[in-house]
Amino acid sequence: MALSVHGGLAAALGGGRSRPAVDSGRLPDGLAGDLAALVAAARQEQPSLPSAPRAAPDAMSYTITVSDGAEPGELCASDVATGPAFEALLRWLTEHPGGGS
Repeated sequence: MALSVHGGLAAALGGGRSRPAVDSGRLPDGLAGDLAALVAAARQEQPSLPSAPRAAPDAMSYTITVSDGAEPGELCASDVATGPAFEALLRWLTEHPGGGS
């Protein structure tokens, strides 16, 4: 599984570039398992997240691109429309930039 983050502080600090991808194949087993569980929880949560209201044009938005062969796709949220599973995944990616290796 590979992940990258677009938007949010990653965009503000990186000039719009995405953060480095995380390759779970390069992670220790414990971290790879944690990451897989976080991605699964965020995927389950996605359909229930509300759309970001237009009244918050300055809200940060985040897109986490997941490439894992089985279910590639994007997980999207913003500061005003996010859930606890997405927040946990985003926090993990912030704490383990580039995979934490």
